[in-house]
Amino acid sequence: MKDINNKVVLIVGLGMIGGSIARGLKKANPKRQIIACDTDIQALQQAVDDGVVSRSGELATLCPLADIIILAVPPLTVCELLPEILNCMAPSSLITDVASVKSHIFTSSEKFTEQELANFVPAHPIAGSEKSGYAAAVDDLFEQRNVILTPHAGNSTDSVAAINALWRELGANVLGMTRVRHDEVLAATSHLPHLLAYAIVDVLLKQEQSEDIFRYAAGGFADFSRLASSDARMWSDIFVANSAAVEKVLDDYIQSLLDFKTAIKKHEHEKLEKSFGAAKQARENFITQHFKPKKQEEMISNQLSFSVQPGGQVAGSIRVAGDKSISHRSIILASIANGITRVTGFLEGEDALNTVAAFREMGVTIVGPENGELTIYGVGKNGLQAPRKPLYMGNSGTAMRLLAGLLAAQSFDSELTGDESLTERPMNRVAQPLRSMGANIDTGESGTPPLAIRGSKLKGITYEMPIASAQVKSCLLLAGLYAEGETKTIEPAPCRDHTERMLQGFGYEVVIDEEEGSSAVIGGADLKATQIDVPGDISSAAFFLVAAAITPGSDLTLQHVGVNPTRIGIINLLRDMGANIESSNERLVGGEPVADLRIRYRQLKGIVISEAQIPLAIDEFPVLFVAAACAEGETLLRGAKELRVKESDRLDAMAQGLNILGVAVETFDDGIKITGGQMGGGAINSFGDHRIAMAFTVAGLRSESSIDIANCANVATSFPNFVELASEVGMRVSAQKSLKATS
Repeated sequence: MKDINNKVVLIVGLGMIGGSIARGLKKANPKRQIIACDTDIQALQQAVDDGVVSRSGELATLCPLADIIILAVPPLTVCELLPEILNCMAPSSLITDVASVKSHIFTSSEKFTEQELANFVPAHPIAGSEKSGYAAAVDDLFEQRNVILTPHAGNSTDSVAAINALWRELGANVLGMTRVRHDEVLAATSHLPHLLAYAIVDVLLKQEQSEDIFRYAAGGFADFSRLASSDARMWSDIFVANSAAVEKVLDDYIQSLLDFKTAIKKHEHEKLEKSFGAAKQARENFITQHFKPKKQEEMISNQLSFSVQPGGQVAGSIRVAGDKSISHRSIILASIANGITRVTGFLEGEDALNTVAAFREMGVTIVGPENGELTIYGVGKNGLQAPRKPLYMGNSGTAMRLLAGLLAAQSFDSELTGDESLTERPMNRVAQPLRSMGANIDTGESGTPPLAIRGSKLKGITYEMPIASAQVKSCLLLAGLYAEGETKTIEPAPCRDHTERMLQGFGYEVVIDEEEGSSAVIGGADLKATQIDVPGDISSAAFFLVAAAITPGSDLTLQHVGVNPTRIGIINLLRDMGANIESSNERLVGGEPVADLRIRYRQLKGIVISEAQIPLAIDEFPVLFVAAACAEGETLLRGAKELRVKESDRLDAMAQGLNILGVAVETFDDGIKITGGQMGGGAINSFGDHRIAMAFTVAGLRSESSIDIANCANVATSFPNFVELASEVGMRVSAQKSLKATS
């Protein structure tokens, strides 16, 4: 039931939410048949008179006529109605709801099983007001508002896709959560505030001077107490249905109130100011992240800096963040596969989350991430929907280039945008070969984003890449899934093969000729859902590999690191420099080689870097340059012009920073020469490049004085818990908001 345009929709409960759904669906498709039932006969008649509802009546009469049944009733009433609906609905019909509590449905006295509720896809629109009743219904209530789907194990991908499509038609942004996580989040963010509003009005009502209190109450009281005007029956239902989660968060709130009471009683002005200040900052961060325009958000987020104190140690055993490249690809391929894919170890960094958001905007239901776990309800190769707005890729060149290939072959138009750094990166390297396949892509004047893509039919080509680039290769292979005939890429040197491995994991044939250096696919086949365990990102591990390699007395183990042969340049080069790196527990996980790495200190020596290793370590060079600064003698890199067109000009950015620290550096058009020696301290600009920021954090282990690093916000794009892990193993780093962003 992916196509819902001609389906009969039954709305049970024609209040403000149910009425708004009816009005919104009728606005989107005036020919759609909407039927309704409610105990409020006047509301039903008004909906019929408005031309919104074509027929009203009893549930038992209307239920067999409906293709989609929407329960717009309080949470406990959902459980009361489900047995009757299951008994009288058509076997192929779908059910959804709007209740703000989910877990109780599966733990209620009826004890519904997920198999019995296979056609029930729970949903919760985060929209509404304190007003109630059909008279308060509007046709645009859900536009640009979030709706949370909480699909369960009994649901099929088709049923989930149909309910997703219904909410997209209403203009909503569709998210996904597990029902337990949903109830916990809503208890804290919605249910508790409503409870507090009811409570404070109740407290003031019981005061002796309550009439005067209300008479002279200011606007702030009116704003805060607005929630107490909400429907009393519905909210009593919500608190009973979600009692366990509400009780837990209420206990925390009561303890916080008691702490405030003690501080007020003791006149602890400084403690109160600190608590209020932290709360104020948290709210401002929330508003900035979720309600400010992207450009304004970027300007504010750049005001993050790292302060690194000299010295420290490196010891322990840690697991670094999930591989970013594999995380991106897991979302892309799972979204266009048939079936349900479950992912563990997913990197919850901003870049990967932007990829999640992009596919949600294209109609894919994605549950999570929750602790690195995701469930993706694939829509099949031809199931993506036209995005209603530009797809924002943040700082990720990988995501933009890979999606360019995928979107070029769709039947709809799209636009890819990114942050300030990404809009300066070259895109003709993918646009030109895609155009040779028949794609219609426009870039900016300099061949940079945004990318305007008009869906086209593609034909396969053989493309000899001028430079080894996994992003270009992957882009063309993704386009080749849809193209007529064979699409083949030939690389001049080995580069990452995650896409080929993962395509094979999804059951898609990839022909690989190692002697020719080629990878090829034939368009037309389908992908089949699978399970993916994302290994630790070797690019993230690289910072800790170097940290332990340059620090006397170090002994560090990195667990579950991806050691794909096309990614281990950093290990090879550090070993060439004399590093003591041991590999153990080697195994294959989902087709990707994984191992535990133990690193202990040994004095490094300078080397001439082999050009063959450059594609295998292209993202790790910033931190390798720090290793070179601590090595005896000179380290020379040539043939790496690609480093000038990354998130920053990494050759220039690292040379500037190392010069500030007193390291002798010479740069070339395609490389750099670093003479090892002592490092001082100073103020470093990372130019908004996450890898530059993290590299100079590692440098603090051998610096003679502190290092202050500006423009570090983008570390969250690839390694959101970097500062915490660095501190855990012994680095002396802290993050703080800067007063002014450095450009």
